[in-house]
Amino acid sequence: MNRHEIDRRSFLRAGLAAGALVVAAPALRSRAFAAEAGRFTSQAALDAAYRVVLEQRRLAPVRVSSDRLIRTVVGLRPFRSEGFVVEAEKLREKLLVHNYGHGGAGVTLSWGTASQAVELARDFIQSRFQRSPGHGSRNRHPGFAVLGCGVSGLSTARLLQQRFPDSTGNITIYAKNLPPDTTSNVAGAWWYPSSAFDKENVTARFTGQFLLACQVSHRAFQTLVGPEYGVRWIETYELIRHEESLQDELLGGAQLYPQTEIHRGADSYFGFPYTRQFNSMLIEPHTYLRALLRDFYIAGGKVVVKEFRNREEVTRLREHVIFNCTGLGARALFNDEKLIPVRGQLEVLLPQPEVDYCYLAGGSYMFPRRDGIILGGTWGHEDWNLQPDPQTTAAILEANAEIMKGAAR
Repeated sequence: MNRHEIDRRSFLRAGLAAGALVVAAPALRSRAFAAEAGRFTSQAALDAAYRVVLEQRRLAPVRVSSDRLIRTVVGLRPFRSEGFVVEAEKLREKLLVHNYGHGGAGVTLSWGTASQAVELARDFIQSRFQRSPGHGSRNRHPGFAVLGCGVSGLSTARLLQQRFPDSTGNITIYAKNLPPDTTSNVAGAWWYPSSAFDKENVTARFTGQFLLACQVSHRAFQTLVGPEYGVRWIETYELIRHEESLQDELLGGAQLYPQTEIHRGADSYFGFPYTRQFNSMLIEPHTYLRALLRDFYIAGGKVVVKEFRNREEVTRLREHVIFNCTGLGARALFNDEKLIPVRGQLEVLLPQPEVDYCYLAGGSYMFPRRDGIILGGTWGHEDWNLQPDPQTTAAILEANAEIMKGAAR
């Protein structure tokens, strides 16, 4: 197996993260079904009719070919086998709060870990900067610095604005790169907390932290569904060869994936004998990050383009509370040698509006975004190479073309 390829278990198990959930499948949303739904006299009859419609659903095939390829992108996931870091430390008279190392779940977990990071700063802020009786208000604004303008940095900055509205004019993002030139911009950005850590290396404490981050982030993304932020619900089909794989848990908890169903039989799902169908969310990174940055500016935030070379330069910032959201940059900046790059390569095909579902199959996956059909499934540990690899491109296209051969069945 190519070392860049990941099998289905690696893709679906590697993290265990990114909140009232009811979503209707496209078949149920169709006008025809909606028009007929009123004639059913019981919920059981309606459910039975829905199952018939679902069984008749045909998934539009993805047109996989090299002549439809519009771009290849490469990104480096900031991965720690022990999981992400959300913790605080004193930095002389200041507070440094870390929020980095999310692996392949940076977008998915962004609101959850940002919430945890902001809460870590609350006691420090209240003890040192809240108004004291008879002492005026000059110490009410400690000043916040956020290092990094990817999805973690922007989420943290926006939560600071929401939770400390008196300080909105004292929040500054410092970053070397801004959207659309961040690692977050090349993410697949399907909501699923995969590849966030190695299960055998995490503690019970971290697992609790992770599950809470999943729940908070899931709920936050639901409030952003719509074209303005580029977030939408979407059906996902996990295509499975062996029945025992159906026992694998969906990461973060089954409650995060409404209307999960198991299908047996190869007729409707690309020739695979088993299919797990569930619903999640898909995010358009360029639309989403641009909207977050816009909201940050509108609320009074400031951005400074700056690269930090060492910890001492961070210490000299004027702000009293500093959030480290530098992703892979934290390895050199804060000497975290447990943080490694995990290379991912994506192939982007011309958009197909009729493709309204995601799939996972072995080491392959497909996400139908508005900016193109995303094909991926590579996992290169400690590979710093940002150049597209033609052999990997060919392998990804071939694997997905093979899956589509089953669409004719």
